[in-house]
Parts: sequence; C-alpha cells; structure tokens
Amino acid sequence: MTNPDELSKTIIEDRAARGQPISKLGYFCAPFRPQNGPLSDRVIKVYRSLADDAALDRLAHAHTDYVALLKRTNVGLPETEFHLLDLGGRRTPVVVQQALDARSMMRPQLIAADRQTALNLMDAAGKVIAGFWNALEERDGRVGFHPSIRNFAIVDGRAMFFDTFPPLIGYSRDEMGDMLLQFSEKRLMRWIGPVLRQKVTGIQDEWYSPPETLVGLVGSACRLRPDDAEAFLSWGRDFAQSEMPRWSDEVLTGLKAPPRLPGYWTGFRKLLGLQGEPNIQ
Repeated sequence: MTNPDELSKTIIEDRAARGQPISKLGYFCAPFRPQNGPLSDRVIKVYRSLADDAALDRLAHAHTDYVALLKRTNVGLPETEFHLLDLGGRRTPVVVQQALDARSMMRPQLIAADRQTALNLMDAAGKVIAGFWNALEERDGRVGFHPSIRNFAIVDGRAMFFDTFPPLIGYSRDEMGDMLLQFSEKRLMRWIGPVLRQKVTGIQDEWYSPPETLVGLVGSACRLRPDDAEAFLSWGRDFAQSEMPRWSDEVLTGLKAPPRLPGYWTGFRKLLGLQGEPNIQ
C-alpha cells in the first residue's frame, strides 16, 4: 500500500520535481510519473475534489467495487489503489497504479505494427472486452467498461487495462452524466457542459453497451490506420460471431462501414484541446 504522506508530498511538489504528465489525452486528469523517489515506479492520477464528502465516500466505495469486478471478470489490471488525500484542506481523489512500460501502450504499437501484428493486438484487446461482458451476472447491475485503444497496454501478448475512473458501477445514467461534468479537468467543459447536459450525458452510452464497446475499438483502429480499415472490419465481424454471439447482430450492423465518432464528441475533444489526432477524424 502506498504511503499516503509520501503520496501527498509527491503530488504537491512542483512539476519539475514530480515529473511531466505522461499523457495529454485525459478528459479527467493528466497522469504523471515521478522522475525519482519511492513512487518513481507508479503512475499517479489526481482528480478534482468535491465539497460533498458523502459523494466522495461513495466514489471510494464504487472504485473498490469496480476494481474487484474487473478482477473477477479476468480483466488484466496493473496494481491499482484509490486514495482520498487531504490536499490543501480538501479531500481529493487520487488513483495510483503500477507503471507500465511506455513501449507497451497499445496505440503506438498498433500504429507501428504490420497488418497481421495489428490484428493480433486487436485480438488481445477484443478478448478482454468479450471476457468482461460474457462474465457479468444479473446481480452486477448497471456496470460499464471503456476499453478504448488508449486505455490498453499489450504486454507479452496480453492486454492490460488501466482506466478505472470514473468507476462505472453503481451509478445511474444521470448520475454518471453529472460526474462527467463534475470531474472534468477542463474548466470550459464545466462551464458549457450544463448547457449541453444531454450531449455530455450521452458520452457514456458506448461504455455501457457490449456491442458498442467492440464497435468503438474497431472504429478507432480504422481511423488510426484507414488503409487497413477493411481488415479491421472483417476481424471485428468474425470476432463478434465467435466470441460475442449474443450481440453479434448489433456488432455486424455497426461494422458495415468504418464507424465514425459522434460529431458532438469530436467537437468536444477539439474544443477542449484533448490531443489525439488522427484518432478523432
């Protein structure tokens, strides 16, 4: 277990001392890895605080439940901890994870790979998606999964998932829509989001749909490598029929052509300056 005092010290140190953000793609925060010290083998994700202590306690419990669910459904996950730290007098959600080798990230591997290797990478991620949805039970209630290419690393042929925030368990659609606003790192999103609440709430819908999570994975691959789009579409159709037969009809409908991102989400990403081209085209 990470020492909370050491973690707090690391977070409040100046940016030069604690390391540069390892990603600028995040909607909720910019993860960073300390350059040195006892936490140099960890990735630290600091989220916005809330004034509502009960909501933060609920968040902590939900995160514990979500990590347990991911493990139960055999989703590969680096060692992950959730903390509510007192930072500047406010309880602040912090996720700490065992760092993964930057070279293992799925997105750059997929871009650089030859076609067959790229399809192997897709198969590794697809098996995690299928395994998660196939293992769920009715008692699990409303749970979601956000298995985007950016949220996977591929280590020795096995996909590792590392996106546990927000915990997609135990929240209604409207509640999760509120969280997308409350925890957004971008002040602009918190300003304009309430005006576009229906659109913001809709961002999550793919995460709660088994067929859409697979279609979304294929769509991202097609946008990253448009010359290989047909190969990815073919892989997705075959994979759905063999590994996710309960949802294969919906997947086949979604993969008649390269899937496109909803226009409002593309607009949000560009407006908020979230890097990711050409994966938002």
